[in-house]
Amino acid sequence: MATIAELHVQLVGHTAFSSPEDVPWKTDGAPASQLVEFAGRACYETWDKPNPHTATNAAYVRHILDVGHLTVLEHASATMYLRGVSRSCAAEIMRHRHFSFSQLSQRYVPTHEARVVVPEHIKKDSHLTDLFLRSADLAHQVYEELLEGMDGEQVGVDKETTKTRSSGANAVLRAKQARQAARAVLPNCAETRFVMTGNLRSWRHFIAMRAAEHADPEIRRIAVTCLRQLKEIAPEVFDDFSITTLRDGGNMATSPYVSET
Repeated sequence: MATIAELHVQLVGHTAFSSPEDVPWKTDGAPASQLVEFAGRACYETWDKPNPHTATNAAYVRHILDVGHLTVLEHASATMYLRGVSRSCAAEIMRHRHFSFSQLSQRYVPTHEARVVVPEHIKKDSHLTDLFLRSADLAHQVYEELLEGMDGEQVGVDKETTKTRSSGANAVLRAKQARQAARAVLPNCAETRFVMTGNLRSWRHFIAMRAAEHADPEIRRIAVTCLRQLKEIAPEVFDDFSITTLRDGGNMATSPYVSET
């Protein structure tokens, strides 16, 4: 039976900040938020904080959101490593072109087992879940048979369990060619893994779009999970997003600020 892949999102990198020693300015807040404020103040060199209403980092960032001066958010970034994401959901995420992505290659990495992401609506029903997993098993079986048929052997199976007739570069090329053809039968629910990097402005837009109530449940869960981690590294930039629970038990996030289109 196919294995259900669980979502795992891990923050693996984010912006650090070191204020220039010759700039007469200090602030509070998280490093990423400090960089946002520094970039904004650099435009006017308001190092002495003449406006008491924007004297703290949180107040300054909130002012930036109020006036829509969002370009300064682009100086800070965050990188997530996502696992347990369906191929169909990954395709939707990667439509956000201001991010950088590095995704697991199905051409080079053989699919040893049927690891799939089951949609929440199907997962609620045990009979539908069983039907879904059996379908994934069948697709994976065909995948393995195609690999074997194209190379005349079990290409892509663990090297300890099979011996190949080919060797060297030719074997690597044949295995890649077989996998790139056989992957066509793998379902949209097949698990993928990828690294996702974006600046804080892009992350805000992604969350506003994908953590909304009517977003696809899988991508909404991913967006909310990312938001929780972004709040830890840059609370001043993301604390305006409120996370609430929906009737189906899932979560959504909203902000009082109008999202960019």
